[in-house]
Amino acid sequence: MGWIIALIVGGVAGWLASMVMNRDASMGIFWNIIVGLIGSLIGNWVGNAFFGVGGPIGEFSLTGFIVAIVGAVILLAIANLVQRGRVR
Repeated sequence: MGWIIALIVGGVAGWLASMVMNRDASMGIFWNIIVGLIGSLIGNWVGNAFFGVGGPIGEFSLTGFIVAIVGAVILLAIANLVQRGRVR
């Protein structure tokens, strides 16, 4: 059950991050889920290392959801830097 929650939360977090970074037209549901899941890992790593906050990936929590969105935005910003040489 935890993987299903992680996929749903990852998909929504990836979709919201793609809306924030203005990349929603170029991404489908599969890439939104991938970006959300990887962003959640990045967000938890950054949040725990620097701020002492984070959330479990397999369970839904508001803190974990916000951290996943922030991590996905960071991931998309890095992708923009690599792809275009600048942040949008």
